[in-house]
Amino acid sequence: ALVALRGASFAYEDGPPVLTGLDFEVREGRALALLGRNGSGKTTLMRLLSGGLRPDGGELTVAGRPVRYDRKGLTRLRTTVQLVVQDPDDQLFAASVGQDVSFGPLNLGLSDAEVRARVAEALAALDITALAERPTHLLSYGQRKRTAIAGAVAMRPRVLILDEPTAGLDPDGQERLLATLDGLRANGTTVVMATHDVDLALRWADDAALLTPSGARTGPAATVLARTDLLAAAGLRLPWGVAAAHLLRARGLLADTATGPRTPEELMAAASADPRPSGH
Repeated sequence: ALVALRGASFAYEDGPPVLTGLDFEVREGRALALLGRNGSGKTTLMRLLSGGLRPDGGELTVAGRPVRYDRKGLTRLRTTVQLVVQDPDDQLFAASVGQDVSFGPLNLGLSDAEVRARVAEALAALDITALAERPTHLLSYGQRKRTAIAGAVAMRPRVLILDEPTAGLDPDGQERLLATLDGLRANGTTVVMATHDVDLALRWADDAALLTPSGARTGPAATVLARTDLLAAAGLRLPWGVAAAHLLRARGLLADTATGPRTPEELMAAASADPRPSGH
């Protein structure tokens, strides 16, 4: 695992435990979808992984080494793991897009030339180079989302954690953002996405992690998201492709396969290969 929590527990002050004895891994190069009902601990887990919170018990490791929570250790962690919160207005604060994206690299003490290079790289990756001088308060919601992600990308993390990145975006904005994330992955960034959208998770992710009262259940997305018992424990429904495949199988219109289709095209292809005997 690139980043892992081992036996991690956490409770907010004067509150009940949010996570207890949790084992959780982020494996390098895998697109991971994190799902669970509201209050299941997703946000707490993401903050533990990024160093925003420190576990009450257990430990956080990066490449097998325990994280130290002093200034040097947290700086090292934040050059490896970056968290982008759901609401970009909670993250943006500078006067312009370029200034906001430069904040993290400047705090690393990099040279002006290196900071400029990182900002240009991040703006290009998020397709917002033309917005570099634009005041952040004049951005659309989708532009603010991309700017917040660019600020994290400028740190050149190995792991990018996104909290509901597609929330509030129209379908075109969602597709553009997913294409951007695929580009980041192609360049070596491991992406973790917290989402309530099981259909998106099935289509996009390599692996899925379901937070349930008994802990995290992680595995290949096509397998985990076909488990009605795990989804029920996590307060989620079956993805539409899996549910449709169940219905078609029950009516003899679809051959039995281990998992359901991920896309409409896959469903149509599977359904067109009619398994019924001739003359049925």
